[in-house]
Amino acid sequence: MASFIFRPFQKTYARLKKRSGTLVSGPQLSTTSVPAPIQAQTVQDGKTAISTFFSPAHKIGPSPGWKTSLKNTIRYSYLNVLLVFIPVSWALALSHQSATVVFFTSFAAIVPLATLLGLATEECALRMGPAVGGLLNATLGNSVEFIVAVLALIKGELRVVQASMVGSILSNALLVLGMCFFAGGLRFYEQTYTVRVQQLNISLLGLSVFSFLLPAVYFAALTNRGLADPVIDQQTAQNEEKEANEDILKISRGLAFILLFVYGAYLAFQFWTHAYKSDNDVEANREIEQDEGVVENPRMNYKAAIALILFVTVLVGVTAEWLVESIDGMTESGTISKEFTALILLPLVGNAAEHLTAVTVSVKNKLDLSLSVAIGSSIQIALFVLPLLVLIAWAIGQPLTFHFDIYETAVLLISILLVNFAIQDGRTNWLEGLCLMTAYGVIALSFWFFPSPEEGQTSYESF
Repeated sequence: MASFIFRPFQKTYARLKKRSGTLVSGPQLSTTSVPAPIQAQTVQDGKTAISTFFSPAHKIGPSPGWKTSLKNTIRYSYLNVLLVFIPVSWALALSHQSATVVFFTSFAAIVPLATLLGLATEECALRMGPAVGGLLNATLGNSVEFIVAVLALIKGELRVVQASMVGSILSNALLVLGMCFFAGGLRFYEQTYTVRVQQLNISLLGLSVFSFLLPAVYFAALTNRGLADPVIDQQTAQNEEKEANEDILKISRGLAFILLFVYGAYLAFQFWTHAYKSDNDVEANREIEQDEGVVENPRMNYKAAIALILFVTVLVGVTAEWLVESIDGMTESGTISKEFTALILLPLVGNAAEHLTAVTVSVKNKLDLSLSVAIGSSIQIALFVLPLLVLIAWAIGQPLTFHFDIYETAVLLISILLVNFAIQDGRTNWLEGLCLMTAYGVIALSFWFFPSPEEGQTSYESF
């Protein structure tokens, strides 16, 4: 009799839970008929949140065999046709052909490799939660930029390293994000996403840009003070400039440790102390998709995906070696500046995986995952990859600093503000995406004419 009376309340409870993804208050009528609440509302319940956070939010179909995995890899993208440039670029580099030809053939070869790396990463992320999958996509997607940057760092190309890192942040925050908004907006009238998560990401990007701004302002303040004082002679001004550079080097190394600490705190926040904030959404989406019978079939088995990641990483490392070595020879003619090459061309190669992954999931109306890949990749570059490169440079005796060109720093600051304006309302459409892509095009146009530091046109000074 009691069960007959309370049955309508149980059905209402279940409908409300499915609709909101959260539990309503009320007495627990039966431990078997009413789902148990998710015990992840405090830091002490973080283990429950993490277990849900690392599990996929949808059903996964059976994994294919090795033969099917290989077939799906070959058929994954039309860009695989460019794989023919791998042996071509190697042959041209080993036979000492034109540096321009070697650069562009290596450029063409890395694009499909980055795409295949994105495929393997996506297959691994498929078996995890959305946030963990986005972190994995951002991490392995940035491996191409990291390999190129380390090779350039070993060769002493400090400006190439700096400009490529700034360009990577700009490419992810403007071009990749803009393409996601644009592609998704063409299919859906309006898309929504979680504002609180993206505002946190913008705050982290703002912190990193603030850290990058300080060395440039510090250098400008000291050198301009010396130039403005008529009593100080040229030799004294040069000594002050040298001291300022030495101070900036020390400041940059200290900032590197601070930013790495912030990145570690960000991971702890996302996956431990505040994992429950995304846990409720993940749990709700999982129940709704399972009720609707949504099953996502993987294109590769897990072992094949890991093997592809390792194999592609080796190919990228060798091909990037020829790419970096050909930069000087290609830019000697003056047709393409080293600044444009490092800030625009190299990030386009490295971010090919993020481009494809983020845009693909955006047209599936998974905009939170797109944002976690695009903005998350920028955060990882700013808070992890670049500080790590500064410490690696310190270990090998290279004076890499956070002292970027003042024009680069200003462009980076304005770009982050523009992204903040675009995502602050939690809704987007294709026109907002077009605005972000247009902003990136304007930046690319300006840097086509921007002179390289080696031409003596900027305030940057090497050590």
